[in-house]
Amino acid sequence: MGDLSSISSNLLYAAFFIYLIATFFFAGTIRDKKNTNTGTVGKIAITITIIGFLTQLGYFFTRWGAAGHAPVSNLFEFITFFGMMLVLAFIVMYFIYKINILGVIALPIALLVIAFASMFPTEISPLVPSLQSHWLYIHVTTAALGQAILSISFVAGLIFLIRQVDQTKKTKQTFWLEFVIYMVATTLAFIIISSTFSAFNYEASFEAPIEGQVVEVTYEMPAIAGPYDGELITEGAMSPLFLSPEWMRGVDASIKFNTMIWSLLGGLVIYGLLRLLFRKRIGSVLQPLLKKANPEIIDEVGYRAVAIGFPVFTLGALIFAMIWAQEAWDRFWGWDPKEVWALITFFFYAAYLHLRLSRGWQGMKSAWLAVGGFAIIMFNLLAVNLIISGLHSYA
Repeated sequence: MGDLSSISSNLLYAAFFIYLIATFFFAGTIRDKKNTNTGTVGKIAITITIIGFLTQLGYFFTRWGAAGHAPVSNLFEFITFFGMMLVLAFIVMYFIYKINILGVIALPIALLVIAFASMFPTEISPLVPSLQSHWLYIHVTTAALGQAILSISFVAGLIFLIRQVDQTKKTKQTFWLEFVIYMVATTLAFIIISSTFSAFNYEASFEAPIEGQVVEVTYEMPAIAGPYDGELITEGAMSPLFLSPEWMRGVDASIKFNTMIWSLLGGLVIYGLLRLLFRKRIGSVLQPLLKKANPEIIDEVGYRAVAIGFPVFTLGALIFAMIWAQEAWDRFWGWDPKEVWALITFFFYAAYLHLRLSRGWQGMKSAWLAVGGFAIIMFNLLAVNLIISGLHSYA
């Protein structure tokens, strides 16, 4: 078991670096006149991507062998699986449309997802009774695949917006496009900051009254926001600049609040440094690199990703989920936060398809909807799992 676990970890690391190499090759195709896979560099890039995917698939099955069950039962496993499905969805869409530029955006997002997963505990643990069902494999894997395919619409939408938004003047569209880029920088900042303090084994403990008793709260980042009415007990650790609001009463609530502050500030630093370096909006820096992308084809990719991903997501996140809920908890639906947000995601993409097909919302409107849909997916993946307590929560 130990050998398989070690092998699976090494395969995941290898897949990460293979994807990184593939990203550089895809970036090397930006100056291609047609930006299709007819060039040698593009063919090398997609070949390396497939090798990376097969390597990560090896991670998945070796971890399955070590755990004795499908490795999708905790946040680390689910997010790495989601990243793998994102790469698979990209590969499928790539061979349908043969557009290299998709890889320049899709693979970095997959890399961020996998790197983000590494911030969570990687230990293999036995399944709780409610998860000991074949519906674990069916429901979770199809839901993740559906979300990954839907995420490709975000990739296409982001490319379309960077390509088409008028950067000659400040508008609401340039503001929101920069905000999307800033949020990507925030995710990157979280990974960098978490990895750095983890490498130094940083810890700072507080004693704080929570739910009627004094408990010890341990931070793994310096406390910008300490627990409400908490007292620092770790000598030499940085004192908090201020305390978390009184209504944040959960044991980990102030820790999550502190992490969010670090991420937002880190993202602001990264984004600010880029703005200082280029002396203009990041969107206007990227726009010339995407001029050769055909906006009509990119728009079609976004729509096709939703057309394929929506029924897969519906099947996995709603229908299969209801069957499993009936088996595990003797009810099809219970208004659990994860169930509610799965339903919200369903209605959002149903509205996307309705507006696209019946109202002619193509191009810019469709791209903004794709970006909004990805925000909902990320909220479902992160906030619902980590912050909002529920039967499906990893909090």
